Amino acid sequence: MDERAYAGNEHLDPTYVPGYDRKASTDPTEDVTALVAAGLHATHTLIDLGAGTGTFALAVAPLCRRVIAVDVSPVMLALLQQKVAAQQIANVEGVPGGFLTYQHQGELADFVYSRHALHHLPDFWKALALQRIAAMLKPGGVCYLRDLVFACEPGEIAQVIADWLAGAAAQAADGWTRAELETHIRTEYSTYTWLLEPMIAHAGFQIHHTQRDSPIYATYTCIKKA
Repeated sequence: MDERAYAGNEHLDPTYVPGYDRKASTDPTEDVTALVAAGLHATHTLIDLGAGTGTFALAVAPLCRRVIAVDVSPVMLALLQQKVAAQQIANVEGVPGGFLTYQHQGELADFVYSRHALHHLPDFWKALALQRIAAMLKPGGVCYLRDLVFACEPGEIAQVIADWLAGAAAQAADGWTRAELETHIRTEYSTYTWLLEPMIAHAGFQIHHTQRDSPIYATYTCIKKA
């Protein structure tokens, strides 16, 4: 599978990517705090799959030994590298690749982190991606996964999506508009919690903690079984 072809054309667009950080308005504080609570410390290696422009990777870098920021978009990786150079951060490596193509080098990782990236893969490939994540981690290692995942039944999905679209941003520069969210629903691969969670377990993880901020978004802290 060509992951870059499924990444969303906007993420490969040199005119779009420079405004991405403002549009996404991602605050990594909650995720960093959660990883520290899960045991992250200064001797650890963390892989950020779908790192984008590096907001999380740069925020977590002071707290661990090595951060490997992986993304299929060369445009996003270039911006990440600019930030790394500007901030003189020595322990963040930008690596081209994705869930299905990144080849981990060196000792197994202690943590794998991914935010709002797995939904770019259809379910068939999600299952393989989760198994590959497990193979990158030490036994007892942590996979912290945030994504757009529908926590509802098929008969409820129309109302869940209607409510989601009603909260869309009015302007594209300020967030995701209704048209952009509709494109996500039509062309990307957000799945149901009751499909994703068995995939996680089948890949060799125990789901230690689940957080659902709404019927659309879910966060999983997963521990690789010994």
